[in-house]
Amino acid sequence: MNIPKTNPSPLGIFDSGLGGLTVVRSIARSLPGEPMVYFGDTARVPYGNKSETTVTRLSLEALRFLEPFGIKMLVVACNSASAVALDALESHASIPVLGVVEAGARRALETTRNGRVGIIGTRATVASQCYERAIAQQRPEVQAFSNPCPLFVPLVEEGWGNHPTTRVIATEYLEPLIQQDVDTLILGCTHYPLLSGLIGEIMGERVTLIDSGDAVAIEVRKSLVGYGLLAPETAAPERRFFVSDQAEKFHQEGQRFLGNEFLGSVEAVDQSMWHDSVLRKE
Repeated sequence: MNIPKTNPSPLGIFDSGLGGLTVVRSIARSLPGEPMVYFGDTARVPYGNKSETTVTRLSLEALRFLEPFGIKMLVVACNSASAVALDALESHASIPVLGVVEAGARRALETTRNGRVGIIGTRATVASQCYERAIAQQRPEVQAFSNPCPLFVPLVEEGWGNHPTTRVIATEYLEPLIQQDVDTLILGCTHYPLLSGLIGEIMGERVTLIDSGDAVAIEVRKSLVGYGLLAPETAAPERRFFVSDQAEKFHQEGQRFLGNEFLGSVEAVDQSMWHDSVLRKE
């Protein structure tokens, strides 16, 4: 693997939409000096209801878009893409690639007390059983229980986090995991931390929620240190944001995901430019 040695180069981060901004927030708080380039594929969100073949193709397109920025590492903030496209990304990329799945699984295993871990995610993430495999590889004695929550993403993006309908839906989704007596719950989608208050209230105080953004931020720091790629400290590292549709809406709603972190300008790009590039390389 040809790893660039230009420490000031940005991290490349992509997600199917807004949700990956929770990963940006976690990385910015852990590594305040790191520049970043973020791509949200808002024209084709969500990835979680798409086929493995389609998610892999869209993920490779995101890689092709980010590569010209000279990124030193690719962070796959989308759980669905991490679940099904990580191997393809690693084979096509000349830089380190990190996904949220392995990081989230490791954090859950460090947290669980009774050896019963719950997982919620999109249909694609849950169907892939990626978290179950990651958990079994590290601690096969730990039991994992999963349930898809496909309506959470559109509810979050509509800003319905506190809507009564969301509480009803969340209760329905989470009840099977409550019945399994899990003491740790992986939020297997980057949108879900915005529902963590509601999810935590329904699951109860004894259940610890695992935010995959926080978990991957720890992994990013370890990898940057290990590869010698940490950026020099700066007061205002450049952070650029791109989307494939609805840049203005993304900018308006993005601050809910970033919290106190600053969301700069958002640019819309035409994904057809790199769609053809991916097809030629396949």
